[in-house]
Amino acid sequence: MTTATIPVGQRDYSLVGADSRRAVEIGLASAEWYHSQVPRAVMKDLMKRTDGPAIRDTILWFALLIGGAWGGIYFWGTWAAVPFFIVYGVIYGSSCDSRWHECGHGTAFKTAWMNDVIYQIASFMVIRNPVTWRWSHARHHTDTYIVGRDAEIAWMRPPRTLMNFLAFFDVIGSFKSLQILLRNASGRLSPDEKDFIPQSEWGRTVFAARVHMAIYAATVVTALWMQSWLPLFLIGFPRIYGCWHMVMCGHLQHAGLAENVLDHRLNSRTVYMNPISRYIYWNMNYHIEHHMFPMVPYHALPRLHALIKDDLPPPNPSILDGYREILASLRQQKIDPEYYLRKELPPTARPYREEFHNLDIARPGT
Repeated sequence: MTTATIPVGQRDYSLVGADSRRAVEIGLASAEWYHSQVPRAVMKDLMKRTDGPAIRDTILWFALLIGGAWGGIYFWGTWAAVPFFIVYGVIYGSSCDSRWHECGHGTAFKTAWMNDVIYQIASFMVIRNPVTWRWSHARHHTDTYIVGRDAEIAWMRPPRTLMNFLAFFDVIGSFKSLQILLRNASGRLSPDEKDFIPQSEWGRTVFAARVHMAIYAATVVTALWMQSWLPLFLIGFPRIYGCWHMVMCGHLQHAGLAENVLDHRLNSRTVYMNPISRYIYWNMNYHIEHHMFPMVPYHALPRLHALIKDDLPPPNPSILDGYREILASLRQQKIDPEYYLRKELPPTARPYREEFHNLDIARPGT
């Protein structure tokens, strides 16, 4: 591995600021990205949609949710409820993210309404406005980690390491998400939201937020009526006590890697994971592959990885190894915010796409 610097000056991560205008001016917005070579017929087969795998996984998902909820309710008030709520929390508070994600792409199921139903349920679980985040995530894929364009940059520079790691118990993030829903429900969208949500969708954004807030209000009223925390442990709180797996996997996606580049091998990370984590995460550990070819369903990503791995930097062999790499990079970025980790490519790979649009966007050094 080598290191590199990007002398871009002070960053403005808002979507309506100087860096946003600059990204458009120099051609980083909605640009053409590098893709590994895959024969057309093979890619067509990989992109084929089918209901079977997602139906199987969703039946298991609901079974675990129902089983965890049943045990938590039955043993409520005793220590025996704890393991049930641990399972329920992770399946609610972490699996919701990957289900929201894949069904938002419309690739999990072949049947469109199945994608839509799971997308709506999972968006509620993860406390995300389903309209806002459909458009936000489209922008994330169009302009991945382009400063001033991507609304989903989690690791801004210089890194706020403590705040990012507090997300493992996401009290602050959950309440910020609720504040955003409340603002939307009152009929207001932020300037950033107006930048990536078409005006024709603003009304739907407000309506979706009102539906979500109504459910949360009903949950609080039920808890007060019952004089019990139980309703909140079933709806809302799992996003806090069960989100740790979602956060653990999410940090691995892009942390410590490059901004303002047009090659996903430079700004995304593939990590080998155990089967349980892969189920919870729906194979998003193959993250370079997903960003290169976002229309490939989650269940086909291992096959895609096998086809193009010789054109990619070596995957991290484990979650722990990925975090060793991230922490080392973050220590450097605390000292030098322009630092990023640039992994070596295997001899079989085509070179990184490292042309830049002007001298202010870095030509990496080693």
